[in-house]
Amino acid sequence: MLFTSYSFMLFVVIVFAVYYLLPAKWQWLVLLLSSYVFYFFAGKTFLIYILVTTVSTYLAAIKIEEKRNSFDDYFELHKKELDKEGKKALKEKNKKKLFHILLACLVLNIGILAVVKYTNFVISNINAVIDLTGGKTISFVDFVLPMGISFYTFQSVAYLLDVYHGKYEAQKHLGKFALFVAFFPQLVQGPISRYNDLSPSLFKEHSFDRKAISFGLERILWGYFKKMVIADRILVAVKVLIEDTATYDGAFVFVGMMFYALELYADFTGGIDITIGVAEIFGVKVAENFQRPFFSKNIKEYWKRWHISMGSWFTDYIFYPVSVSKPFRKLNKFARAHMGERVGKRLPVYLSSFVVWLLTGIWHGASWNFIAWGLGNYVVIMISEELEPLYDRFHSRFKVEGKTYWKVVQIIRTVLIMSCLRMFDCYRDVPLTFKMFGTMFTSFNISELTLEAFLGLGLGAADYIILICGVLILTCVSLVQRDRSVRENVFELPFYLRMIIWWGLFIIVILFGAYSIGYNESQFIYNQF
Repeated sequence: MLFTSYSFMLFVVIVFAVYYLLPAKWQWLVLLLSSYVFYFFAGKTFLIYILVTTVSTYLAAIKIEEKRNSFDDYFELHKKELDKEGKKALKEKNKKKLFHILLACLVLNIGILAVVKYTNFVISNINAVIDLTGGKTISFVDFVLPMGISFYTFQSVAYLLDVYHGKYEAQKHLGKFALFVAFFPQLVQGPISRYNDLSPSLFKEHSFDRKAISFGLERILWGYFKKMVIADRILVAVKVLIEDTATYDGAFVFVGMMFYALELYADFTGGIDITIGVAEIFGVKVAENFQRPFFSKNIKEYWKRWHISMGSWFTDYIFYPVSVSKPFRKLNKFARAHMGERVGKRLPVYLSSFVVWLLTGIWHGASWNFIAWGLGNYVVIMISEELEPLYDRFHSRFKVEGKTYWKVVQIIRTVLIMSCLRMFDCYRDVPLTFKMFGTMFTSFNISELTLEAFLGLGLGAADYIILICGVLILTCVSLVQRDRSVRENVFELPFYLRMIIWWGLFIIVILFGAYSIGYNESQFIYNQF
């Protein structure tokens, strides 16, 4: 059931009607049943995976909390009978019990994700080694990747870790916890919501709020504009450029990577807009996942603005735990003593960041191109951080910091670097990616970029005009959004002007959406993750 399909739109309308017609106390149940219906249509067997994750995480969190509370009561009652060492030993013993419950649940759920997503990748690499020796290769396993498994698994893991660390109490109601895991708008491509952020509005009873519903509908419409008018239209040219590498090298590689950057942004943010908008019409607040990333002045800032929920997940649950772990504290101490203060201070950061970006690449896909993409980001970020003193001297010498023209230069630089790194995503083959990247320097001929050449990419002149206008609208909205919500600005306009804007955008999507002859209904890119 694609977000862009008529069946999804009809599904949302039906759920919306039932949600507000039934007594408010049943609203959470309507969303839960709707989420499972949605997931059932995605794949009947997928329900087994999400139910295993839901039930195991729910039970583990309950057990952790029960054992912690039981220990606290026991400790409070008997602490006067114990000396310092006895108290420490008792606490360590209880901590191990809690950790074993946590570890068992994490192994189960991350194991499921690893098996269904990475088994064939591992087999393919083993077979590559076997081929060198002339042995018999291993057969691939016929696994179908459940929709959104990376998102709901990471969301569940975050919840369990937060309960384990005492950030909040475990949810005692299995049905409500199941809704947190399976809430249908974010199953397709996230965001990876935190329990304490999503649950207050998800379980709350909501009355019919015209403003919230109108805001949600506006956000949905804006998402369809990005996806159908821009992303799905430029996808046609991107496919031609990527699939015919013999014809389209040199200058066309540059065109292709810029087209793909636009397609990915419009596709992913469009999907997130639809997710947030659908949630909003039910009164549910889903966290923002993007903050104008292509206005970032460096790669580090870019990753604080792009796919925010994923970045914060890896920071909170991988980077910080790894960097403060016992082995890394020992490494820090050793490095400071033998390599100097600066190296000793930076080495744990380097290694923790390496782990984060390696896992980020693996999370995105079971192939070497995603690993190369993740490590490419790591290298660029580490180099940038090491060059910060040089940047500071440059800014001090030429007084460019804060200047508008320099901000533009930094933004262009960031877009170009990120677009180059995304080439690993485009070509899906590491050697081919490096080869095509090299042709931009060895056979770049700008004279090849003629009107006739662009028209040979599967798009007509009208398509390019629509794309240019769409990008201009996208840019203007992003610029306005820096100071204040566009929807708030629209809401304050007279009713007739609001109607003109709403219907104008609706007509644009209907008339210029890329779903006519020559275009195919396409899934969102991040659905594969």
